[in-house]
Amino acid sequence: MDAASVRQLFAHLLRQRRAGPRLLGAFRPPAWLLYLGVLGPGLVSASAGNDVGGIATYASVGARYGYDLIWMMVLITVPLIVIQEQCARMGAVTGKGLNDLIREEFGPRWTVIAMLGLLIANGGVTATEFVGIGAAAWLFGISRYVMVPIMAVVVWWLIVKGNYRQVERVFLALTLVFIAYPISAVLARPDWGLALHSAVVPTFRPDPEYILLFVATVGTTISPYMQVGQQDLVVEKGVTVGELASTRVGVIVGSIFAILVAIFIIIATAGTLYESAVQNGQAGVVITTADQAARALEPLAGRYAEALFAIGIFGASMLAAAVLPLATALSVCEAFGWERGVDLDLREAPIFYGLLTFLIGAGALVALIPGVPVIRLLIVVQVVNGLVLPILLVLITRIAGNREVMGRYANGRFLRTVAWVITGVMTLLALMMVVTTLLEIVGVTF
Repeated sequence: MDAASVRQLFAHLLRQRRAGPRLLGAFRPPAWLLYLGVLGPGLVSASAGNDVGGIATYASVGARYGYDLIWMMVLITVPLIVIQEQCARMGAVTGKGLNDLIREEFGPRWTVIAMLGLLIANGGVTATEFVGIGAAAWLFGISRYVMVPIMAVVVWWLIVKGNYRQVERVFLALTLVFIAYPISAVLARPDWGLALHSAVVPTFRPDPEYILLFVATVGTTISPYMQVGQQDLVVEKGVTVGELASTRVGVIVGSIFAILVAIFIIIATAGTLYESAVQNGQAGVVITTADQAARALEPLAGRYAEALFAIGIFGASMLAAAVLPLATALSVCEAFGWERGVDLDLREAPIFYGLLTFLIGAGALVALIPGVPVIRLLIVVQVVNGLVLPILLVLITRIAGNREVMGRYANGRFLRTVAWVITGVMTLLALMMVVTTLLEIVGVTF
């Protein structure tokens, strides 16, 4: 082959290389995977709110009061979308996490307060997620002393050894596990007509326990780590203003998906535990943990319903056990200006990975303590979350409406009004939860 032929061959290969994306079009990922990737942070952060504590709360609602509170879940979809969208928008516009913006706009004092509350609450919730993993394993006949350490290592390895895209794919795959709950609801053979009626016609009972469950359900549906996680995941993914429209779609779809999962958990327990109790002349069933709900389903809806419920508990706990330590480590490091991010290695971000390791390891260790007081731990977490949430919502609403920070992407008059109304209502409900929880601790009942 002469020199001219060689030059022609290299020129041809160079043209092929430049045209690579078009020539390799047949090897693109499936469309459904691309759409799922667009949902990313919105779907992951909202789904992480349906953790083992959330599942227990929704199961309690269905088992104790049947379909009565479904209307509230429908109503709370709007506040959830508004709050999560503000955080996603702030992350895309500024390229900064929530705690970074709080430090810049309000100083280190509010940052330390928010970080301390978040660290305590998220550390406690992480421990309950590993308790949930152990409970789900026990339902399948596996010892928690085997499953919890293995899953802790898996979570740590996934985050430490993967980049953001790989971590996000695993998170998105875990959200698919929540499909177990709609199937459980179908197996429960509920009264779908009554469920639909309860979704559109509000029912309210002047019952202290009903009010307490109402407030607890709102609190577990909108938790502080969801807002922090939403913005941190947007920043970690590198979302820009040009991708804001698709990010909003992700927030809306993720929020609706999370609410639907919660509703199906309520329907599954209402159609079995509540209706069975009513037939026996009782006023519902008291459920305190998610695995109690799973065990109680088997005699009424069959082994498959129990198994699906347990799979949902495991998937939800795994997702939250990964998202919470990651979001917390990102937030704390961001607040104090330390290097952070799963795309950095251990030498580049030692404090980030050290904090991440501590949260996962401590959470798994607490879950292995015999007779660990899960309910008391959840109560402490509820109180801390109830104190942190109002502060966080006020700061979020102020930053999202600040044109110096957000420019033309700041909240307009209408959205600003809606956001402040939501902040006021959520603050009132959060404080009600804190007061009733503290009174219950000291033995005062209504």
